[in-house]
Amino acid sequence: MKTEAPEQLGKVGVLYGGKSAERDVSLVSGKAVCEALASRGVDAHLFDTGVRSPAELQKENFDRVFIALHGRYGEDGCMQGMLEEMRIPYTGSGVMASAIAMDKIMTKRLWLAQGLPTPRYRVLDADTDFDAVVSYLGLPLIVKPAHEGSTLGLTKVTDAAQMADAYAQAAKYDRSVLAEEFISGMELTCTVLELDGKAEALPLIRIVAPGANYDYHNKYFSDETQYLCPCGLDEKIERQIQQYALQSYKALGCRGWGRIDVILRNGDNAPFLLELNSSPGMTGHSLVPMAARQAGLGYEDLCLTLLRSATLDHREHEGN
Repeated sequence: MKTEAPEQLGKVGVLYGGKSAERDVSLVSGKAVCEALASRGVDAHLFDTGVRSPAELQKENFDRVFIALHGRYGEDGCMQGMLEEMRIPYTGSGVMASAIAMDKIMTKRLWLAQGLPTPRYRVLDADTDFDAVVSYLGLPLIVKPAHEGSTLGLTKVTDAAQMADAYAQAAKYDRSVLAEEFISGMELTCTVLELDGKAEALPLIRIVAPGANYDYHNKYFSDETQYLCPCGLDEKIERQIQQYALQSYKALGCRGWGRIDVILRNGDNAPFLLELNSSPGMTGHSLVPMAARQAGLGYEDLCLTLLRSATLDHREHEGN
C-alpha cells in the first residue's frame, strides 16, 4: 500500500451522482467519501458526472479520482476508459474488469469456466420459450437485467404465467435479461480489499431482511434490515466462502476492492456466488464500511486506503 500523506495525494475528485438508475445512492456515497477524505486533510472535491461534462472534468486537473459511482456509466468500464484516456488515476477495477463485473451473464460464464459455484441460468429475449426455461431452472426463479444493480428490475417468479411480465419488467432497464435458478438460503456478502498490495477477504456479513426480501428499499433505506458481522457461521464455512470470493474477484481481473454477494444454500450449506460489485456503496447502510470496521479499519481510513490505490490500467511507455 502506498503511504503518501493525505496532503501529498494532490487534488482529488470524488466522482458521484452520474446518470444510472442508482444515481440517488451514488449521491449519498460520494458526499460521505468526500467528507471523510477532507476530514483527513485531503484536497477533495465533489464532481457530479451526471450534470457536468468530461471537458469540465479534464479542466479540473485532478491528480487522481475516487469513483463513488454505481451502475452504468460509472461502474461498467465507460468512466474507467475515459479516465485512462485523460491519464487520471482512479480507484477500483480497470476497464475490462469493470465491464465484465457489470455484466452478470459474462461474469457467470467466467466463473463457471473457473469451476466456481454460481446458480444455473438462461439468457432471455422476447422470443424465448419461457415454459422451457421454467422446466430447466424450476420454480421459483429470478428474472433480472444483466447490467443493473441494487435489485432494480428484478422479479422473483413463482408461477410460469409470470414470466412474460417479469421479462418485460427487466427489459425496461436492459436489452440483456437473464433468468436464474433461485437458491433458498442465507444471504451473505464478502468484501475483498487490497491491503499492502495483496487482496484480502474481510469478515463476512449476514443479511437478514424483513420478510427475507432484500429489495431496493430494504437495501438502502430500511432500518429493519439486520446486518450481522461477525456472521455467526462456522469458521471453516466462512473461510471457504472467503476463498471463493477471492477466486471470483481474481477471475474477473478486479483490483482495489470489490464486494461479492453469496447465498449459502439451506440444507447442505453449499455456497453460490451471485454477483460482484466493483464499485460498492459507501453510504450509512453500506456493507463494505461495516466489514472494514470489523477488520479494524474505520471509514476514513478505508477511504484513504482506496484513494492511495488509485492507478491506471496502462502506464506510459518509456520514450513514447
